[in-house]
Amino acid sequence: MPRGSVLVVDDEPSILATLKKALSLEGYSVDVAGGVRVAEEKLEKKDYDLALLDLELPDGDGLSLLERIQARGAGVEVIMMSGHGTIDAAVRATRLGALDFLEKPLSTDRLLVMLENALRLKRVEHEAHELRAQAGYFDELLGSSVAMSELRDKVLRAARSNASVLVTGERGTGKELVARALHRASPRAKAALERLNSAAVPAELIESELFGHEAGAFTGATKQRAGKFERADGGTLFLDEVGDMPLAMQAKLLRVLQEREIERVGGSETISIDVRVVAATNRDLRKAVELGQFRADLFDRLNVVPLELPPLRARRGDVPELVVHFLDIARRENARPGLTLDDGALAALAGYPFPGNVRELRNLVERLVILSPDDQVTRADVERALGGAVALERGLYRAGVPFRVLSEDAERRIIEEALAEHGGQMAATARALGLERSHLYKKAKALGLRGDKDPEE
Repeated sequence: MPRGSVLVVDDEPSILATLKKALSLEGYSVDVAGGVRVAEEKLEKKDYDLALLDLELPDGDGLSLLERIQARGAGVEVIMMSGHGTIDAAVRATRLGALDFLEKPLSTDRLLVMLENALRLKRVEHEAHELRAQAGYFDELLGSSVAMSELRDKVLRAARSNASVLVTGERGTGKELVARALHRASPRAKAALERLNSAAVPAELIESELFGHEAGAFTGATKQRAGKFERADGGTLFLDEVGDMPLAMQAKLLRVLQEREIERVGGSETISIDVRVVAATNRDLRKAVELGQFRADLFDRLNVVPLELPPLRARRGDVPELVVHFLDIARRENARPGLTLDDGALAALAGYPFPGNVRELRNLVERLVILSPDDQVTRADVERALGGAVALERGLYRAGVPFRVLSEDAERRIIEEALAEHGGQMAATARALGLERSHLYKKAKALGLRGDKDPEE
């Protein structure tokens, strides 16, 4: 694969031949043009990463061509060349958008460095554009931890496909937020996102909810009604708590996923559908398959792209960012703009394990905003709201257990949590804990923990 595509525009055949050979040897895809007209023809037919333009050409000048390239907005990085350039020409070229200006005779080494820098700049600008575009998809998937960064990357990659996605994780980790992000970042974003909670709908009504029904199909069906699949046509269907779906309904869902067509309850018309399915559960579906509670073939059909959400206790470093976000929302919704949390309150929140994960944290922050008698929430307020759970979480002493064992337990817990927050990367975890990497390796091995690789000899 070429490093980048380059168009060289010069009226000297020897320069064109020399640059084409030199750049091709360095892995670039190179086209040449002897004048403005030929260059414009090539620019119409192909998108280039880079262009090298001579200042003076037989049928025009390089600066005018530079202006037209910039006006096209094609993202071509331009370097000007001249055998008798002036400072004025160089300044004007830079103002028109040229990345740099080279005087002839050309230094091949300097040119190669310029081209590499130009490509690096192009990549950085592209990545910045992608990040800005992605920002809207991930407004709700907050957190700067390695675990959340990796999750957002996986969501973006999965969103580009039509494959089914299975989102797993404990309650309150944000499975529906991931489904929304998948939909927003996908080519289906302009179509509907429909949601069905399999655990909240009575078993006898799930089929109607998914596939719709004809008038008179059952008692109470007074008119024809489209189901979730029809309403999500062209878009995404989010099946929440799919692990609680009855086995009989699982078989019907599998058929729809295979055939891409449905029939309304009480009807005979076959309706083609184009729906991307995102399923979610907090159950261990592999174990459910082993126990005969979930169909193995449906699991395979749903689990094309698995996304596992980390619990909040595994990314405690994200708690302050989440608290600030939820605090801002709760203050606006409850007309308490001046309320703040002191350092003790924030430390207490960061130290609590949150078995209910992000949902529990959000509810707790809102409760503190509503019930706090003062304009500053303290550690005592947090402990009262949690019923003393913070103090219990902090306690490490257990009567009758030797100090050595207690110390090892504390160290193991700290290193486990730090490794989880840094995606199992030993080097990053060592930096975060202020330890030498070799020391962390030895400590982890002694405690029976493993990171991204074995200790160095």
